[in-house]
Amino acid sequence: MPKFSLFILFFIFLKFQGFAQESWTVVLPNIGTFSSPRCTDLNLDGTKDIILGGGRLEFQKCDTAMFALDGKNGKILWNLGARDQIFGSAGLLDITNDGIEDAFINGRSSELKAINGANGKEIWSFDTTFYSAQGTKKWFNFYNPQFIHDVDLDGFKDILIANGGDIWILPHNPNRARGRIVIISSKNGKLLAEADMPDGCEIYMSVSINFNEKEPVKSKIIFGTGGETVRGNLFVGTVDMVLKNKLIQATILDISLYKGYISPPVWVEITQDHEKDIVVSSVDGRILAFDGLTFQKIWQTKLDDTEAYSSLAVGKFNADVIPDFFVSFAQGVWPDLSWTKQAMIIGKSGKIEYLDSLGYYQTSSPVVVDITGDGIDEVLLSVDYQILNAKNMKEFYTTLYAIDFTQNEAMPIVEGLPGHNVSSTPWIGDMDNDGMLDIVYCHGINAMKTYTFDGLRVNRLKTTIPITKKIKWGSYMGSNYDGVFEK
Repeated sequence: MPKFSLFILFFIFLKFQGFAQESWTVVLPNIGTFSSPRCTDLNLDGTKDIILGGGRLEFQKCDTAMFALDGKNGKILWNLGARDQIFGSAGLLDITNDGIEDAFINGRSSELKAINGANGKEIWSFDTTFYSAQGTKKWFNFYNPQFIHDVDLDGFKDILIANGGDIWILPHNPNRARGRIVIISSKNGKLLAEADMPDGCEIYMSVSINFNEKEPVKSKIIFGTGGETVRGNLFVGTVDMVLKNKLIQATILDISLYKGYISPPVWVEITQDHEKDIVVSSVDGRILAFDGLTFQKIWQTKLDDTEAYSSLAVGKFNADVIPDFFVSFAQGVWPDLSWTKQAMIIGKSGKIEYLDSLGYYQTSSPVVVDITGDGIDEVLLSVDYQILNAKNMKEFYTTLYAIDFTQNEAMPIVEGLPGHNVSSTPWIGDMDNDGMLDIVYCHGINAMKTYTFDGLRVNRLKTTIPITKKIKWGSYMGSNYDGVFEK
């Protein structure tokens, strides 16, 4: 079969998707989002539904800070309020034994809630008042949850999650509250264990786990400290170190003298020794790979004049069998970030094979799918851009781009819409089990400003593109939401 240009394929795609009855778009007024979509069938109608976090400006309450949309038509299935922004992306686990996954979602002001997926009712909310009364520690932002073994022996997996980040400390001030990793009961929200950062620094990174089925306490975890203006360290430890509050025993993988580590890491095998390795980015624009057995550095590369606040995407972007990586970093130095730079990095060597600069600054991450069906993956990513209107005023538009590495082509695949996407990563997969690709993406609707919470648009695109193989990196932190790439 001849290899058609990606441009031609997407012309066909655009021609048909606009008329697909299952495609829809909805606007939710007076809110915005940093959250990325999670999809699961909540109403048992055979189509996956969409779970998102949202909110208004920091420290403002919102009655639609967590919500679910019907995957068939975009109607709200349920919504729940919070006292601050819910910026996290939900973890999914059925703890109500009704066959429907429940949502665990996190945010600012120590918000962490378990929500009944079937009806949207709160199951529990982490009680920071109670646990603060047990000691002198303060609670800060929660980051994305991960599920581990059943620690409290109640029949359900439990939650491993990072907490840290004091909003009241000024930039460049190194005197910050020590972050921690905690283990929480998924069933009732009880604190089961906590372990302080071994270097005394804060944490903004969502932890990623290489789960060990035979010996769960030996499961390896990656975590990093520091931030936009404060130094940090990258560590590998174990679940057992968290249970015993002994993260001081964790191994230091890398040290950053002026910036920290924020983007979630990836577990992926690149050494062909049947052991997952570690690939991670640092705020100062480096991408680093470490052997998962020896923890020795395999390679390091850097995107000059960039900072990393989005996560890596993993896929097969060339002919060899070793997974490759794609990143979209911010150009500049925080807080002066205005544009983005993208790169495809060969997994075997760390060599930058493709370089581009698409769009205005944002922190959403790329996703990966084989659109052309040729065995080589393409990247999909959210791109924001500016135009000058008739009054010579800047307006912001947002779209999705696809990149075909066999042709070195990058192009928008949907018509640009007014507004801006701050950090929401698209979801791609098969929502209705028809074998065709579905795309879910979100963005603000204010065309005049980039950082707004005055309207959110959620789009579901039903395409005629067949899914030819399992999509492994179709969401933020991968299709399984855990930062682990499975061969």
